[in-house]
Formats: sequence, C-alpha cells, structure tokens
Amino acid sequence: MGACVSAQKNHSQEAKPADDSEYAEEFVVSGSRAPRVELAQPTQPTTPAPGVDKPPPPPPPPLTVAEPPPAKGKKSEKKPEEKRRPVIVDRSMPKADPREKPPEVEAPSDEAVEGGVEGGVVGGVAGGVVGGIEGQTGTESGNAFTHLEANPFIAVDQDHLSTFAVDVDTASYTLARRYIGQGALPPPDAVRVEEYVNYFRYRYAPPIAGAFSVSLEGAPSPFTKGHHVLRVGLQGKIVSKSERKPANLVFLMDTSGSMDPPDRLPLAREAVKMAVRNLNENDTVAIVTYAGGVADVLPPTPAGQQQKIFAAVDSLRAGGGTAMGSGMELAYKHAVQRAKAGVVSRVIVMTDGDTNIGPYMSADAMLEAVGKYVKEGVTLTTVGFGMGNYHDALMEKLADKGNGNCFYVDGPKEAQRVFVERLAGTLEVIAKDVKVQVDFNPKAVKTYRLLGYENRDIRDRDFRDDKVDAGEIGAGHTVTAMYEVQLAPNAPAQETLATVRIRAKEPFGSQAFEQAFPFGRDKLRGAVADASPDFRFAVAVAGTADILRHSRQSEGWSLSAALNLAQGAQDGMADRKEFVDLLYRARELWTRAHPVAER
Repeated sequence: MGACVSAQKNHSQEAKPADDSEYAEEFVVSGSRAPRVELAQPTQPTTPAPGVDKPPPPPPPPLTVAEPPPAKGKKSEKKPEEKRRPVIVDRSMPKADPREKPPEVEAPSDEAVEGGVEGGVVGGVAGGVVGGIEGQTGTESGNAFTHLEANPFIAVDQDHLSTFAVDVDTASYTLARRYIGQGALPPPDAVRVEEYVNYFRYRYAPPIAGAFSVSLEGAPSPFTKGHHVLRVGLQGKIVSKSERKPANLVFLMDTSGSMDPPDRLPLAREAVKMAVRNLNENDTVAIVTYAGGVADVLPPTPAGQQQKIFAAVDSLRAGGGTAMGSGMELAYKHAVQRAKAGVVSRVIVMTDGDTNIGPYMSADAMLEAVGKYVKEGVTLTTVGFGMGNYHDALMEKLADKGNGNCFYVDGPKEAQRVFVERLAGTLEVIAKDVKVQVDFNPKAVKTYRLLGYENRDIRDRDFRDDKVDAGEIGAGHTVTAMYEVQLAPNAPAQETLATVRIRAKEPFGSQAFEQAFPFGRDKLRGAVADASPDFRFAVAVAGTADILRHSRQSEGWSLSAALNLAQGAQDGMADRKEFVDLLYRARELWTRAHPVAER
C-alpha cells in the first residue's frame, strides 16, 4: 500500500494549543489568508504491507438477500478488497454469542426511550414491533441494510497509517433507538459505530479561531486487559442564527403510498414546519414532491411567508409510486439557481428510502443525473422515516455522494433535535473534504484498529490528493474517532504514540490546508476512571455498538461493562441518560434471547 506522499516537504513545527487545556489543539481553515501547512512530525514515504487480520467470523444467521448496491467509499489498500457483502433485508432477530451473567445495575426510569410515548412505541406507530420477534407484521420486515466487515487489527510495523474521511451522520443510532424501543435489538448490519458515537455532544474545547479544534485523550480499555483506547475529537465552531449564511432550502418530499402512516409523511410535514419557524427572514424555502410523478408544489419562497409555506406543507397527501430520481433532479435544479459563495443551497430529502418507479433506480444513477449540480456547491441531507421498507443503504449512500449528512427521525423529539436544536449544523458547512490520518509510532504502538468508519476509508496515498472527496463538518458539530491499540512493550517514555494529521478545505475553497498534532503520552491516563467523562462515555457507546454489530474483535466484551461505564459518565446530559436507559433495555433483550449468559 502506498504511503501518503506530498508534492513538497514541509518543515516540522509542533502545533500550538487552542487554549490552556492540555488536550485541545487549534485547526484553522478560515480567514482571508490561508494558514501554512504545519506538521508536528513529517512522515517519510514508506510502503506499508497489508494488515494483520484474524480468521473470518462464523457465518451470520440466515437472512434474505436483496440486490447489492454499488460499492461505497474508497477502500484502503491495507484492508481486504472484499469487505462488503450484499444489502441485507432485515427479516429475523439477530443471533448472539452467550456471555457472562450481568451484574446488578440501576434500572432506568419508566419513561419511554423516545418522546415519552408509553411502552416505548415511537413515531405514532402502535403495536408494530420489528426485528423478527414474535408478532412481527409483514410491513415491518423489509428494512434493507449493507454489511460491512469491522476493521481488523493492524500491525504498526507493517502499516503505520490509518486514513479516513470524517462522518457526522447519526441515522444508525436513532434506528437502534427505535428498534430497542419497540422490543427488538437492531440487526448487526444496521449498526455503524461512528454514527452511535457521533450522535452525542462532547465538551471539547471550542476553537478560538478557525473552523475547528482538535482534542486527544487515551486510557486503558475497560473491555480488554492490556489494550488501550485512544480518542481523536474535532469540535466545529459555533455559528449563531444571526451569523448563519442565508439558506436556500429545497425540501424534496416523498408522497408515495408507503409514506401514509403517521410516522412518515405526517411527521415529515411537522418537521418541515419546525425548520421553517427557525429560519431567518433572508432564507428561502421550496417544496418538490415525488410519488408516481413529480410536482413543483412551492417555488422558492421567503421563509417569512410562513402561512403560504405551511399551506403548501399541509396540502401534501400520500399516494402512488416512488419516482425519487425524477424528483431529485427537479429539486437540484431549484437549488443550483441560488448556489453561490455566501449562500447555503441544500436539498433535504424526506423519505422512507423506498424507490420503485422512475428513470433512476439506484443511488449511483440518481447522483449521476445531478452530479453537475453537486459540483456547483449544492449539498444534500437525507432524512429517513418509518419502518418496514426503510432503505438505510440508499439513504446513506445518497448523503455521502451528495456532500451532506444522513439522519433518521424516529419521532417528534428527534425532529426537534435535527431541525431546531442543531439546524445551523445541519445547514451550514464550515469545512469540507475533511480527512484524518493517524500516523502510529512503531516504537510506541504495536497494533491498532479503528472502531467504525469502514465506509469512510481512504487510501493512505490519497490523503493529500485534494481531488479525492471526503467528509464535511457543520457548524457546532463534533466528530469523534476511537482506536483500540496495543502499546509496544518497554517503549521509551519520550516516544509519542502517534501524530494526528487533519486536512480540510474551506466550504467554497479548492485548496486544502493541513495541520498535525502529536499524541503524546501526557494525554494517556493511567486508568479509565481518571479519564474525562466525555472519553468514558464515548468508549461506552463505541463498545456497545461494536458488540451489537457482532464484531469478532469485541469477543469477550460485555454490555454490562459498557452500561456501568456510561452510568458514571452521564455528566448531567439528558441524551446520555437516555442512552443509559436504552442500553439497559438492550441488555435485557439480549439476556431474554440468551438466558444462559449475557454479552
């Protein structure tokens, strides 16, 4: 595998911290004059060999296979070529390995996991359980997901570089919340570790200047003796409502027959209204619908004309087929008319992801038809609704290729979170094509593996190839990546563990800028209990997701250990308390399915 190679060498210079914190570093991607590239420890070109892997896992339980989607993401040369399997249609409860008996843990409150709905039923759906448990209905049996093999352990002396694009999607976590709230564990292929971790906010030091700051921390693993966990965290700058750039939003609404249930089009209509109420007077809103055909329901309209916009929203009714591709092309035509520097132009797709009519049947075909608009600065947000025919793979692929983000709304509470509380981050990109490369020091680290980001993998040699697309960070977003590592024995204390390099562009820029931050031993805590609440909670979430996806690297890990860790790291935050309640229910479901032991 090729090492990352730059066209010219840069002088080594240690990055300066953003504030007085020993964890935070500053990354500047803004201002009239671009910052110079600064590398803490430049890497000499090398040729890493393939990584060390373990034997393949046992085969998954029988599942119905649907037609596979086109390959997504760029594959690292250190990973096996065949990492993906076909799209999986969720029709049965996943099996699990037997585990240890759980210790006593404080029970959660009687409140429902989402929105305070009695019994944990969300989104207005009553009695519809999913995941193949008893009582499953036919309409809840066709959710499609894509299988991704978990990243293996890599020997640092063979391949010391780990390169990936950032990801701020959160759909995987909210899908799990709905599954568990309705009495079933999420299918393993529905679990993406990074989306669980990045659903939550972390109290990283904010940037003093520039687009975002970088925070580094590590501690011994609470799951595997002799291993450590390292965290790389990015904090995007906060943009207030008054500071946000004018937004030109085109809502592409699925009004096909499958969107009729209360947790689909009715919830989507309310979500649009939430967003409109929080827009500025210089923002505009357009609405395009698609079913058997396409309709231009509302031309670009000033956001202040709420009565007109709401009347258009209320007029939407479900019925017909699903010509998503045709609707996508019309929506992009609206958006590109106002796409320019200083204006946010974004298409927001609201659908259950089921597309069965229209000239463009796949994500690649749809994106090919509107690709010229993506290049002109139009970004894409996909928002999923409903269960039973939800095409998770399609929704994520569209968001990735459309330079945007992917959400799943399981109820009014999540709609409020996406379209009100985090609207600025949903709409405004503060840095694009953001790549992370961690250069592990073979004198200090023996092996490593990245938890999640399998479909955001980038070839190491493409780190400085600015033609290679990567991820975007929105205003106020946090991005967190977790590594499980095995330290080298008898390593000198002065040896840094790794160098973390971040490369990004301004939202409308074409030139990327890079900085590097040393991950020194001073950021490594002696015990996990000594680490910050943010670190401990992120480790608990990542561990939970790795277990639920049946990662073979998590063999021997326990949901009880994750639960105890999360309980002590709630830090007074409501979403963390909800996670603890959710994890308690998940452990009960696993124990009920496997009474001999608990994972």
